[in-house]
Amino acid sequence: MQNTAETGPDAPIDMTPLLDDPYAACAALRDAGPVHRITGADGQPAWLVTRYDDVRRAFADPRLSLDKRHATPNGYRGFALPPALDANLLNMDPPDHTRVRRLVAKAFTTGRVEALRAPVRRTADELLSAMAERGQADLIGDYAGPLSIAVICDLLGIPHRDRPDFLAWSDSLITPDPSRPELMKEAIGAMLTFYTGLIAAKRAEPGDDLLSDLIAVRDETGPGEVAPGGESDRLTEDELTSLAFLILFAGYESTAHLIGNAALALLDHPDQLRQLARNPAELPAAVEEFLRFDNPYPVAIRRFPTEDMEIGGVRIPAGDSVLLSIASANRDPARFPDPDTLDRGRDLSGHLGMGHGIHHCLAAPLARLEAVTALDALLGRFPELRLAVPRGDLRHRRALRARGLISLPVAW
Repeated sequence: MQNTAETGPDAPIDMTPLLDDPYAACAALRDAGPVHRITGADGQPAWLVTRYDDVRRAFADPRLSLDKRHATPNGYRGFALPPALDANLLNMDPPDHTRVRRLVAKAFTTGRVEALRAPVRRTADELLSAMAERGQADLIGDYAGPLSIAVICDLLGIPHRDRPDFLAWSDSLITPDPSRPELMKEAIGAMLTFYTGLIAAKRAEPGDDLLSDLIAVRDETGPGEVAPGGESDRLTEDELTSLAFLILFAGYESTAHLIGNAALALLDHPDQLRQLARNPAELPAAVEEFLRFDNPYPVAIRRFPTEDMEIGGVRIPAGDSVLLSIASANRDPARFPDPDTLDRGRDLSGHLGMGHGIHHCLAAPLARLEAVTALDALLGRFPELRLAVPRGDLRHRRALRARGLISLPVAW
């Protein structure tokens, strides 16, 4: 991997190899050292942490803040969102993070997630039946994507008529067109209008859905009353809107990519595909290996040191952007022997596919349920599933923080 400028060893490393072949690039970086300067997605330099032990410790280090107010002035630019969409858990530290996560957990219960198992399977079966009539399909556009959006919209209580608009807005944010930056601004504006209107509608007529529960958490005290623990025990209106945005946006994207990446791993290993088709009870353990082997989030959300600190013996100044490479850590041979092999029998304790520490994915149980159910239905219907195009024709989205296929043509 070459430096972007000939200014010495401290020049940021070009991130192109991380986009084109992330696991090979991560292996080279990991072998070369624990921490490297790269050019981030916003064009600014960032520190990429590559080794398992360092990444795991960094996830739990309170000196690494998610709050962008700790970023160096004129440094990190990132993803510009209005306050009503930006006040979410991915930008918070304790005590706000602790408060909001605790309040959200009241609505995001195990019971509510488990109640989705039958609807998820029903939707999966309907999508597969439509595919079966054609004899071939795109597993992303015809299955993983529609299934994921249906589940998360059902969870939040979003009407069917609004789902196509959401998909279009999401695509504008996930893979923006650099030649048309106005499309991203339009999508953000449309999403804000949509969420504001949806929350008003749910507030007027609550339903049996997560968004109505979140609104109840927000409004659990009446006008002029004081919450049992004081005003700090409530969600702000911006936090409520931001949570709806985060749950819908992240829940759709990450699960669709997880299902697609897992399906590709099995298509690359047809013996394991057939074994799981015969033994679906092994799918929950298999999903843990898929999370390790090809995670939908190769790099965790950026962090900012609140003071000068060292990671892996490398000094990182306060306010610099720090990126924790989940992809690299999960394929670190020091933690997972023979890491580039898909091995469902390996010791998967401690894999970082759902994060670690206080920012461990709140929706992890739902993502696992969706992935297991989707793969169970898929392999049960099409146990002889195969690629419909040469393997080299497949393309992934070119994004540092999202790992997912653009399409996955299959036949049976």
